[in-house]
Amino acid sequence: KPGEQKHSKEPSSSQCMHLAVVACGDRLEETLIMLKSAVLFSNRRLCFHIFAEDSLKPEFEKKLKEWPSSYTKKFEHNIYPITFSVGNAQEWKKLFKPCAAQRLFLPVILKDVDSLLYVDTDVLFLRPIDDIWHVLKEFNSTQLAAMAPEHEIPKIGWYSRFARHPYYGATGVNSGVMLMNLTRIRSTHFKNSMMPSGLTWEEMLYPLYQKYKNYITWGDQDLLNIIFYFNPECLYVFPCQWNYRPDHCMYGSNCKGAEEEGVSILHGNRGVYHDDKQPTFKALYEVIRDFPFEDNLFQSLYYPLQSKFLDTVHTLCGRIPQVFLKQIEKTMKKVYENRVIVYLGANHRY
Repeated sequence: KPGEQKHSKEPSSSQCMHLAVVACGDRLEETLIMLKSAVLFSNRRLCFHIFAEDSLKPEFEKKLKEWPSSYTKKFEHNIYPITFSVGNAQEWKKLFKPCAAQRLFLPVILKDVDSLLYVDTDVLFLRPIDDIWHVLKEFNSTQLAAMAPEHEIPKIGWYSRFARHPYYGATGVNSGVMLMNLTRIRSTHFKNSMMPSGLTWEEMLYPLYQKYKNYITWGDQDLLNIIFYFNPECLYVFPCQWNYRPDHCMYGSNCKGAEEEGVSILHGNRGVYHDDKQPTFKALYEVIRDFPFEDNLFQSLYYPLQSKFLDTVHTLCGRIPQVFLKQIEKTMKKVYENRVIVYLGANHRY
């Protein structure tokens, strides 16, 4: 029974925040930098669920063991092979980017996990995961997943201009950051265009793919849009600062939440961490990549970032550096304050 499973789990596993990622091909470094950003800033313990090709598993194990113990004690991790429970595995594996469709099967594979944050490999956390984890408590009785809109402005959004299949809302949603209540997903029968009685998540995936495969462009993200088109009451939409992409600044600044609060989660899609098209995104990636774990955050991360940003002011995204810096500065101040309090608490003479 689900209730009994929950009590039989290790206490650390039930109390930690679960983070899942799928890494294939050349995504090893990107994934490690994403995990590093999660560990640097988060407060509660983390459980990483890494789905990777067999050839990458020893590399992940090796690299994670090289991290200092002050950080490795903040998380536990499991590495899983790429598997698809229904349909043709080769078809799923080739859908859009290599292995990306694996995320659709997380509710089926991680049967003992109640809730989960899935992110793409090209995501960076600029504030604690604890803050997005709290969104789970904001779900109403029918909501079982949360994503951000694909775009803020329908007239320049991809789905509203080009999609040949149903999609959620006015602009569709982006699946690069997806918060899920897996227990609810497993127990729900979803409305769809194939069966009047509704289908479970696992029953629905392959027939849905078969029906729409000639009309989808963005693979698993399109399938998620189709699912939530038919089940809009199941989706919680969080604001764009939780999934901030080049599209939010390359056509002018169009994410109001980021302007007010700063970017919370950076999503460097379009390969922008590895070319020179959006140097602001690349600068953030490189600074987190190069940060020595136990150095001073301001001296070895924040100040180098400010310096790099000076070279990007001529670009569309570089014109608004405060959007990128606001939240990360706030987060680092909190981390620093917490460390000072811990230090003072351990030294009673102060």
